[in-house]
Formats: sequence, structure tokens, C-alpha cells
Amino acid sequence: MGWIAASQAPGALELFRKIMVASASIPGVVSPVQFDVEVDGRRYQEMHVDGGVIAQTHVYPRQILKEWERATGQPFQRELHFYVVLNGRMLPEWADTKRRTLEIGNRAIRTLVQAQGISDVDRIYATALQDGADFNLAYIGPDFSYPHSEEFDNAYMKLLYDYAYALGVSGKAWHKVPPSEASPPR
Repeated sequence: MGWIAASQAPGALELFRKIMVASASIPGVVSPVQFDVEVDGRRYQEMHVDGGVIAQTHVYPRQILKEWERATGQPFQRELHFYVVLNGRMLPEWADTKRRTLEIGNRAIRTLVQAQGISDVDRIYATALQDGADFNLAYIGPDFSYPHSEEFDNAYMKLLYDYAYALGVSGKAWHKVPPSEASPPR
């Protein structure tokens, strides 16, 4: 995105904006963004949506440092610091679900997305251990319990912002390990 923004290429600003809109296009809630592409002389239209469909968060492919060493003949020699911000919870949470097909389906999708986010964080943590990286994780903790009934609930988002801001100011926003790796309290 930085390269596109710094580019003087015609259409760079429009492309930047389209990518930003696509990144916020939640499937089933916001329409996908169409991109005109050309591959091997043939023109296509691609639909793009929020990348959370593939992964909630990522850093780099697990084998990249091994590939670096293979390609350059030298190990990667910079310190690595991972800062992972997951806009979600890392622990399961109970929810009352009505016995209606759409509500059950909605709950199942929310649970799947949460499980995917937890799995992504665990994968990133394993990569950090493998590559000797400093791991830092921020997420919505169990101490934030304000309920929200709809996706774009302004009161909820304001309280969540205040919660995250307070954690940041207190210096308690970053966890060095995911909850799955943390020692249980004594």
C-alpha cells in the first residue's frame, strides 16, 4: 500500500482507495469491490472482500527466513519484533442463541471466525519461536464485557476504543504469549 501511495502512476490514488474499500467489505454485509485485471492478454474482473476471509492476521510466510538464507547464503541478521493486534477475543465466550436457522448460522460463522483468529495467532507465535522473534499480542480480553447486538454499534465501538486506549496507556496492552501458552493463575 505504501508503494502504491508513493507512486506517481496514473490511477494510483483510485487503486489505493479501492483496495481500502475492499479490505473493509465484509462478505454478506458490504458488496465486494470489482477490479479489472489482465492476465496473459485476457481481461477479467476479480471480486475482492475483507482479507479476514483468508486470515484474521499474519506476519510473513513461515519459511521466508530459510528462503532468505538459501537465496543470499547468509542468515537474516536483524532483530524481529512481531506486534499482532487481533480485533477479537482469544477465549471462547458463551452466547445465548435462539433456535432459528439464521441465528444458528450467524453464531456458527462468528465462532468459525473467532477460531480462525485464534489459530492465526497460534501460528504466528510458532513462527516467532521458530525465528527468535519478539512476540507481542493485543486482543480483547475477558475483562471487556460490554454486549453488542449489531455489527456497527457506535456505543460498543466507543467503549471498545476506550478499553484499548486505557490498556495502551497503562502499558498492559501487550501479551508476550497467547492465552493458550500462558501459565494458569495460581
